[in-house]
Amino acid sequence: MKFLDLFAGIGGFRLGLERAGHECIGHVEIDKYARKSYEAMHNTEGEWVKHDITTITNEEWAELKGRVDIIAGGFPCQAFSIAGKRGGFEDTRGTLFFDIARAAKEIQPSYLFLENVKGLFSHDKGRTFGTIIQALDELGYFVEWGLFNSKFWGVPQNRERVFIVATRKDVYEKPILFDLLKQQELNGVNVKLRGVLEREVDEKFYLSKEQTERLVFNMETSIENKPFIIDDQGRLNKKLTPMKISPTLRAQSHGNEPKVVEGLPIREATKQGYTIATDGDSVNLQFPDSKTRRGRVGNQIANTLQAGETNQGVVEVTIGASIGRNPENPSDRTVGAPTEQRLEINQDGTSNTLTSVQKDNYVISKPPFRIRKLTPLETFRLQGFPDELFYKAQEVNSNSQLYKQAGNSVTVNVIEAIAKIIK
Repeated sequence: MKFLDLFAGIGGFRLGLERAGHECIGHVEIDKYARKSYEAMHNTEGEWVKHDITTITNEEWAELKGRVDIIAGGFPCQAFSIAGKRGGFEDTRGTLFFDIARAAKEIQPSYLFLENVKGLFSHDKGRTFGTIIQALDELGYFVEWGLFNSKFWGVPQNRERVFIVATRKDVYEKPILFDLLKQQELNGVNVKLRGVLEREVDEKFYLSKEQTERLVFNMETSIENKPFIIDDQGRLNKKLTPMKISPTLRAQSHGNEPKVVEGLPIREATKQGYTIATDGDSVNLQFPDSKTRRGRVGNQIANTLQAGETNQGVVEVTIGASIGRNPENPSDRTVGAPTEQRLEINQDGTSNTLTSVQKDNYVISKPPFRIRKLTPLETFRLQGFPDELFYKAQEVNSNSQLYKQAGNSVTVNVIEAIAKIIK
């Protein structure tokens, strides 16, 4: 089917819909930097293109009637006026949803495929969402909706978004989102943040000691590069003293014995005051001095990307191995050639095959753990974009714009999954 891409951004809806076999005939995007990325990433030649959705006339929308099967887009959430208590379509005036509704009224596509933040359900005490449903009903559509989380769809990002599929009443056959929402529950989380990280990252992405101190609980103790002991209640000792000797193991502990944990205690507004972040965990970098922040640490997945400078960091540990190499020619593998032990860093963050020699694998300890920002490429990967499209966007935009565009985008994998059931 043919679709129109509204609030197009960098084309997350477009890519997901195209992967599902649909064809884009036009797009609308007001941000000039996003348009530069969009045009670099996608083949837009000959398409119907507009910039400001609020200036598109009803007559211009009507030109697309019969040419568009799906209107797609993620629209900003705005409160609707209910002063006149008219309800539905009229109450959406003055909002960007009203412009979607105008387009639907004139074009009459078979489907509307829309996205918004989780807060849409509770926005203005639920009146905003209720008005949207009523307006779509007045326009002749049956409406389904569901809360989808990107982490269940093949990308390591905890990102909950509301998706709405409105089907024109004369083509409606049966609900289409229910089974997909059940599938989401069965998918589970089978990806880790490590899978999207670059092997080599410029030093500029790493936090300074001063920046790290604002995030790490008891910094001076934490940077001594010694593991901490967690007791059978999952708590560190009160002073966060690095381990020197393991506490007594209890008999019949049933798996609740103390554990040695290597990581950084990240400040959080919890009873104990921190959460341990280990290698490959994400750390939310926003508001480092906040006394009320919770959920700052992501267990092997990123927290939700936001627009603007990246709000996501990652804890890294360096891993290496001691390997016998010819000192004159390290690539020489001749049997019997002279060798000496040398330390080689594993760029992918994995250990070599374990052997009977204790010294073969190391966790490098200068420094033991560091926090760095995610790179722009990594944020695009977290939204499901392939590297080749990122590099096209990188050619025409700055890192600050790329971060903003990734944070504003939808997750391509989720779009594709829903688009496949729109037929």
